[in-house]
Amino acid sequence: MVSARHPLLRALEPVAESLGGELVGPRHVRAGDVPLEWEGVVVGGLRLPGMQGSLERMMAGVEHELGAAFARMSREQKQLAVRMLDDRGAFALRRSVESVADAMGVSRFTIYNYLNAAG
Repeated sequence: MVSARHPLLRALEPVAESLGGELVGPRHVRAGDVPLEWEGVVVGGLRLPGMQGSLERMMAGVEHELGAAFARMSREQKQLAVRMLDDRGAFALRRSVESVADAMGVSRFTIYNYLNAAG
């Protein structure tokens, strides 16, 4: 992350980190970055990550929000985690059910059951 001197960049550091993105200075903003303006002046940019690693970032975010690793969660917490991941679009990604099942220590069938119960 850029050493953010502008207050907007400092305020957005946790957002960029949570998204797996990067804050860049105004001279480094390029096409595809989200320009960050303050009173009509671009003070930096937010460079969002590609799809690579997005499932892992979503899973880590849910674990952080729920305060436990998937493998240590109760059944109810795992059901909530699956609902949260589903709400974030995680299961639209290839092999996501298998990855989440492995991380939780359950079967794919269990993940599908959690998804069906939530819908």
